[in-house]
Amino acid sequence: MNTTSEKTGTNEVLLTITVEAAKFEEAMNRAYLKTRSSINIPGFRKGKAPRAVIERFYTEAVFYEDAFEDVFPTAYDEAIKETGIYPVDRPDVDVKTIGKGQDMVFTAKVTTKPEVTLGAWEGIEATRPEYTVEDEDVAEELKKDQNRTARWLTVEDRPIAKGDRVTFDYAGFSEGVQFKGGTAEDQTLEIGSGSFIPGFEDQMVGMNVGTEGVVEVTFPAEYHAAELAGKPAMFNVKIKKIEVKELPELDDEFAKDISDCDTLDEYKAKVRGRLQNAADTRAKNEFDEELMNAVVDASTVEIPDCMIQQQMDYMLQEMEYRMMYQGLRMEDYLRMTNQTREDLRQQNAEEAGKIVKRQLVMEALQKAAGVEVTDEDMDAEIAKLATETRPVEEVKKSLREQDMDYFRGNILMEKTLKVLEDGAKKPKKAAARKKTAKTEETDKAEKPKKSAKAAKTEE
Repeated sequence: MNTTSEKTGTNEVLLTITVEAAKFEEAMNRAYLKTRSSINIPGFRKGKAPRAVIERFYTEAVFYEDAFEDVFPTAYDEAIKETGIYPVDRPDVDVKTIGKGQDMVFTAKVTTKPEVTLGAWEGIEATRPEYTVEDEDVAEELKKDQNRTARWLTVEDRPIAKGDRVTFDYAGFSEGVQFKGGTAEDQTLEIGSGSFIPGFEDQMVGMNVGTEGVVEVTFPAEYHAAELAGKPAMFNVKIKKIEVKELPELDDEFAKDISDCDTLDEYKAKVRGRLQNAADTRAKNEFDEELMNAVVDASTVEIPDCMIQQQMDYMLQEMEYRMMYQGLRMEDYLRMTNQTREDLRQQNAEEAGKIVKRQLVMEALQKAAGVEVTDEDMDAEIAKLATETRPVEEVKKSLREQDMDYFRGNILMEKTLKVLEDGAKKPKKAAARKKTAKTEETDKAEKPKKSAKAAKTEE
């Protein structure tokens, strides 16, 4: 086999591949053996006609397609290895010469991975933020624990108040007509949660068990059901049960019930440690994000459209998977939002371009910095999965090749980020400022992405 290559454009190479006549003849014979059982020739039982007879009856071209499909994968793969190019899309193939007794020649127009002109990646000015966990942050987490373990007690001697949980029936009408999906029995709702249409919950406050009343609301202008968006509606409601939340006491018994701690103080310390770990992770992620953005912004690359289209397809597929896990079908979502799959794809176009550029720049950075994944790195990563019942060797045997690729990719990225972190320098006129819950409002004005409370993980 012989291959020549010609650069025909940015990120485009034209390969001319020649397959020797002898190899093509072998492929023609395999094509005959593969297809003869489906060919009828007068005077011969089906599948028993000799190749020469079939070729005289239908011409030898009857085997060309199968013969080409037989030799193409190997010929193309060898050509890719020989030229050292990296295809990012299916080739555009054109057969130039084909026939018995002669070399088969075809061209393959290949879109290749683009070259990155890497910007400065050493000495980037960046400051790693510091987030401090305050007492009020711990108290807020304890409050969440209380709410998670609270009991709901039925009350009958008073009307609905904010914070109560109500069980009720309802039927919705718009313009005098009962609408689809607007009816339910034994619906539960925590008053003040904001789960229902704005104004609905407020109007239930003051109602008693057994009350049959009317709630009047207006659907939001961007409501998911287009036929109801922005329209007034009336709901007939019947109150069936009122419950009040009883929070457990914050004491040592509470700590024992929800954790392996013996005292409340011990549990508070554990919560503080967990929050601080989350805060440290957030600080590292923001620092790494700033460093990566700086490198990406300073780098240039001309991205083939096919790579962006592939990323858009991947993002749409990921969205569909997430919906499935939530029990929602893509078809239903498209109908509710009055969109098409292509509408969703196009919404991701800009973000897809950014993702592809970052991937390409980070790959170029890994090569420039000489980052590699060693066997020791892989062993250390796999060891994290080991337990007393599953030793390292057993874990290794259970891992698939795609699992190993996943670990390898994570290690490669972490080591690359470490290179950026080690090479970063602090701005001369901007010292690191500790972030606490008290600086929240200031941060909102300065950097919106850091507006979340100090020790919270971003959701």
